[in-house]
Amino acid sequence: MAAPSPPLTGILVIEDDEVIGRHLETGLRGGGYACTWCRTGVSGVTEVARTEPDVVLLDLGLPDSDGVDIARRLRADHPSLLIVILTARSDEIDVIAGLDAGADDYLVKPFSLSVLLARLRAHLRRRPPVAASQEGPVRVGDLTIDTMARRCLLGGQEVTLRPKEFEVLALLARHVGAALSRETLMAQVWDENWFGPTKTLDVTIASLRRRLNESAAAGRAGVRPPEITTLRGHGYRLEHGGSSPEPGFQPPR
Repeated sequence: MAAPSPPLTGILVIEDDEVIGRHLETGLRGGGYACTWCRTGVSGVTEVARTEPDVVLLDLGLPDSDGVDIARRLRADHPSLLIVILTARSDEIDVIAGLDAGADDYLVKPFSLSVLLARLRAHLRRRPPVAASQEGPVRVGDLTIDTMARRCLLGGQEVTLRPKEFEVLALLARHVGAALSRETLMAQVWDENWFGPTKTLDVTIASLRRRLNESAAAGRAGVRPPEITTLRGHGYRLEHGGSSPEPGFQPPR
């Protein structure tokens, strides 16, 4: 008996434009994805809760709500969801607002289907099945990163992170005390062929710092997150935070 085929990656398109929506639906199904299309923000939020897709392609200019608000709501309700914004707004401030609201990536309209499919493949390559990860938890001071369970704990208290925030923090934690370049972080967390702005990394780091600090403030007294130091002209470094990582930590080669 043949082994069952793996389930298709589920993608929900939230887009009110008829031409773009049909084009995406047809192209994504032709690319081997299970695709559903919604035309409003409210129906999109409902569909995500009902079907739990792997990816949401989200238009910002929706007829019933602002896409940034929808991104923020989806991220709060579905922390592991991959959200890619589709926008005609090319100003940097609009892109940053979308990313800061919880999106993992964005594409400025008009864009080609081949570019979208390449972006999706790149993101999905970075999200292997949990069982494929053999790395044990890494501890840096009061912070614990468990890549197998995709959990972040600060002083024993769970910190909810967006997927890219978790991956950036996990990479920094595995190389605690080492300076990681922007290029290394972008290549390993996003893709080696990433051609978007590196501002995406800055927004992710800023949001990560904020979430860790908020968790520390809400937790028990004396708990503090390790510092993420900005290295101008190079990248970032996660400091030891007064504690050494647990035995078994492998420094970068």
